[in-house]
Amino acid sequence: MTLVHDPEVLAAMLAAPPPPDPTPPPVGDIATRRRNATANFDMIGAAYPAVAGVTVERDVLVTADGAELALLWYQPDVTESAGGAALYLHGGGMILDLEHTGRGYDAVVRSDVAHSKVPMLMVDYRAAPEHPHPTPAEDCYAALGWLAERAGQLGVDPARLAVVGDSAGGALAAAVALMARDRGCPSLALQLLVYPMLDDRTTVPDPQIPVEGMVWTYDDNRTGWGALLGDRAGGPDVPSYAAPARETDLSGLPPTYLDTGDLDIFRAEIVGHAARLAAAGVATELHVYPGCPHGFEMLAPAAAVSRHAVDNRVRRLQALRDDATAE
Repeated sequence: MTLVHDPEVLAAMLAAPPPPDPTPPPVGDIATRRRNATANFDMIGAAYPAVAGVTVERDVLVTADGAELALLWYQPDVTESAGGAALYLHGGGMILDLEHTGRGYDAVVRSDVAHSKVPMLMVDYRAAPEHPHPTPAEDCYAALGWLAERAGQLGVDPARLAVVGDSAGGALAAAVALMARDRGCPSLALQLLVYPMLDDRTTVPDPQIPVEGMVWTYDDNRTGWGALLGDRAGGPDVPSYAAPARETDLSGLPPTYLDTGDLDIFRAEIVGHAARLAAAGVATELHVYPGCPHGFEMLAPAAAVSRHAVDNRVRRLQALRDDATAE
């Protein structure tokens, strides 16, 4: 039986303007995907509910190989006491940076900070194919180190740090959590993974998911993983810091929140990852939202299911402010 779209989400998708290049691009066509994505994220940024009470400071992260990456520190105007903070890793299929997605993610992160009262750091990590694995993951881990090292001067409790990410950013957040565990620092209180892109082997179409209205397609997925991994994509030697679904030992990771729509091609890999986390003794919360494709809450922020999903994420973020851990 084929699944169907949530009516409110579908109505918002149908009302959106067509992309600059409406013909689906072939596998490997990154230029067209970047043009279309830029228009889409500009639209998201313009349409996302406006919020007040958040200030943004800019800084620069100098990486070990000498690159200078933009950092954006989002902070609520009113803070009660030193609480936690999160590193937010934006999505973009492994091939988009903030040049393409920035207007949309500025709106999303402002909203998350305004509603949770938890400050967030966003880094403009380098994207593939110009910068294949391990550069994006190492950039993100370096940004987490920057946040941990400056926790005191930022008014942040270093025992209440989280990594947050959606889509490709969710994969990078999961990778950073693995890196922090394996390298022994910094300690994390939460990984919050929003429809994360975890597995390079997701290439066979799910017959339950309708092709019509598919926001992130299997051709897109092959393109993104191919850009990141080259010929290794789908093969036997893909490292788990690139594709976290490849990790065989999930013990010792922080409490984890995951969500996905049931019309997302990542659904099976996310549900499977959540089950393996729970089996490894990790406190795990999973939500699967009926009728929702990839990126549903950005495309239809006013839909009831979108508001519910965002409220659940904010609830977990607020634990960073209120408690010693996010369990």
